[in-house]
Amino acid sequence: MIRAISLLGTAAFLSACAHTAQKPATDPGVGSTSYRIADDTGLAHYSLALGQVATGATIEQHVPPAYPASELAACPPQVELPARVVVDPRGNVSEVRMAPPAAQRFFAEAVRRAVQDWRYTPLTITRWAADADGNSHAVDTEAKPFSLDYVFTFRCEHGHTSVSSGPESPAG
Repeated sequence: MIRAISLLGTAAFLSACAHTAQKPATDPGVGSTSYRIADDTGLAHYSLALGQVATGATIEQHVPPAYPASELAACPPQVELPARVVVDPRGNVSEVRMAPPAAQRFFAEAVRRAVQDWRYTPLTITRWAADADGNSHAVDTEAKPFSLDYVFTFRCEHGHTSVSSGPESPAG
């Protein structure tokens, strides 16, 4: 009899443990990033003269924006933020231009914080010429500032988040 009570007590204890282990955990959300090309924004591009070649203006280092933790609980509908990233001749971000509505300020701040640390290969324009024998050689090289347009998309679905952005071609 004592053994039966002991087994019943053990079974009740184990079932309580199993029930506790099956409680759903609070999901803090998961972030992910992907790139897509921004729509044509009408940026002016550098015009190259005959004998000039442009190279660089490619992203080297970037950490995607994080979904704002303060917005996770509300899980708002998809937010899209266009941003123009201005890059100096050394390949550092000098400015992030956005005009977000007040309701999107947390998303805009997440973009600014992340993008300010991005690094690019400098945009260089090299002028080439041929000597009397027809051999080409670089005459001079100059690093130039450039701008890239992105659209950052923030999504929250059932507590899971994602952020995506898309680059546009370099321009002046």
